[in-house]
Formats: sequence, structure tokens, C-alpha cells
Amino acid sequence: MCVCWCLILWLWGKSVNVLSIMVVSLLRYISLCLFWCGLAVADGMQPETTVVILNEEEGEATLNVKNTDPGPALLHSVIQNIPEDLEPLLIVTPPITRVEAGDTQLVRFISTTKKPLKTQRLKRVSFEGIPEARAPGGATIGITLRQSLPLILHPKGLPRHDAPWQLLTWKREGDQLRVHNNSAYVVRLGMEVQLHPQASVATLPRTYILPGEVLTLASAGPVAGVVAVGIQPATVYGFTVDTYRAPVTADAD
Repeated sequence: MCVCWCLILWLWGKSVNVLSIMVVSLLRYISLCLFWCGLAVADGMQPETTVVILNEEEGEATLNVKNTDPGPALLHSVIQNIPEDLEPLLIVTPPITRVEAGDTQLVRFISTTKKPLKTQRLKRVSFEGIPEARAPGGATIGITLRQSLPLILHPKGLPRHDAPWQLLTWKREGDQLRVHNNSAYVVRLGMEVQLHPQASVATLPRTYILPGEVLTLASAGPVAGVVAVGIQPATVYGFTVDTYRAPVTADAD
């Protein structure tokens, strides 16, 4: 009899554990559904392009930003410096404004440079939609989405170059692989770099190379035999292109 009761209690414990697991799994599924549904409807502020180009000779650039949310929101626009370039070069206007649901707001970027640019300069601009607060008693959870775009200031007189990554120089220097940007252009590309003929991978420290910069790649293996690299560049207007293969020279070449 004692054995039977022990067996019954053991089975009951198992069923409770199974039920608990099912309940927890169901709750996780429901929470994920609610989370993704919330993200699906919280589209936020959508800029019309993925990159902003400000030509020095024009003095300013403009960009349309659309409020895709179902209700009005405040559009908050901010110029952000990259760590390598903290000099203030432009302002954005309006910095904050109300945009009705479905409406589009024109945002202006005005150059404030004190001296002529010698090379392209890189900044970022963020757009954040802040939903309108509900009336008292109508508590709700608001989700704000922020878009961050690269902004390139282009010097007067500098010719346009649609493939600036072709101007990079890749070198083996001792046991290091480095990339030199001796051009006046900002080059944006993926951090992962394919090494040939090893078919291994090296990594750049970031997704952009400024004019005059030299960056060292991180590689898990030796780079002595590397003769070429494959990179995934981004065009001036933010579109990715096919993998570009560039030769690698040794420091003694």
C-alpha cells in the first residue's frame, strides 16, 4: 500500500511539473507575441533615405521624415559626433517638432563650418518619435524607436566618387594586416573581411574608415600568406554592393 501511494504521489508530482512547464512556455509565447505585435505597429519616424549628404558649396541639405505611427508624435532630431571627430560642423532644424500621423516633416541640416573642408567629414543624425501622452487614467506603455543615419559633409571642389573603397590600400606590415585610407573620402564597409587564399576572416574595429586613417585588423590566424581581401562596402547612398576583392601587398613590396 505504501508503495502504491508513493507511486501515485510521484506521478502527481510529474504531472504538476509537466503542467508547470507548459504554463511557463505558454506565458513566454504570449509575451513574445505581445512584444512582436507591439514592435510591428510601432514603426516610428521613417526618413526617406539611409544617408544624408551635405555638400559644402550648397551650405545645407534637407531630408523628409514621415510619421508612420497611427497617432501624432514629437520628432526629435539630433546631430551626433563620432568619437574620432568631435568638432561641431552643422546644426539641425527643427530640433523638435510635432508631426501628425501620416504627415511628413522637412528637416534641414545647415553647415556651420568656419573654414573650408579639406576632406569628407562623418557625423550621425538620429530621429526619434516621442508618442503623444494619453489623457489621465489612460495609462499605456509607449515604445519609441530611434533611427540613426550617417551624415557626410562633402568638401567644395572634391569630385564625387561612387566607389571610394577602391582607393583603400591593404598591406601586411610585420605580423599585422592594415588598411590605409589615403583618400579624401569616408569609406563605409562591413567589419568582416575575408582573407584569401586562406578563406579565413579578419575583423575591422568599426564600420567606417576616415580620410587619412590607418586601421589594424584583428585576425585569429597568421596573415603572412594573405594576398587579397574581400570586403562588403556600402555606397555613398547606403546601399550594399557585391563583395569587392582588393590586393594585399607586403611592407617590403
